[in-house]
Amino acid sequence: MRDDERGPQRDVLTGSALPPGYGSVNPFVAVRGPGGASAFIRFLEHVFHARETLAAHTVDADDLLIHAEAGVGESTIMMCDAKPHWTFTPALLQVYVRNVSPVVARAQARGATVITEPTDFHGRQRLARFQDPWRNVWWLFEYGPSSTAPSEAPDELPRWRPDPTAPPSYVHRTIDTALEQLGQRADAGGEANP
Repeated sequence: MRDDERGPQRDVLTGSALPPGYGSVNPFVAVRGPGGASAFIRFLEHVFHARETLAAHTVDADDLLIHAEAGVGESTIMMCDAKPHWTFTPALLQVYVRNVSPVVARAQARGATVITEPTDFHGRQRLARFQDPWRNVWWLFEYGPSSTAPSEAPDELPRWRPDPTAPPSYVHRTIDTALEQLGQRADAGGEANP
């Protein structure tokens, strides 16, 4: 696709046009569960060495946190306390890391449940997934000098497809099961903890 065919894509800020610490797209997590958004920020600090942006910390009239931000690496995660009448929706977050194992261990120490143990993945990357105590799901990608991310591969559709007659792989089965169980707990009014 040529640049002049992208239309609104040109409206999206990138690179030096962005404010420091923000990406073109920034995740926003509505936190429901133990300790709310304040505890979620502490979890980010312990697991990813995040730093809260205090200037963004905004408490609403009902004493719930309506906006907060924490820097993780070169990205910003925004969050708030979910209002009691908001429908439950977990955030699905992906983070590139040097080594998935210590990050998973820190997350477990802070109450996370491992969904997918560290495992080899496409592009000579390693993948792990966990669910935090607020039921958000984190994808960790271990990326190194010999890895290839999708953005570095040829800009074309992949030629492989899963064999529909074969059982799903461990990587696919674990995330499918976790998200199905999250939906069942939400429908049943289940606990916030995994």
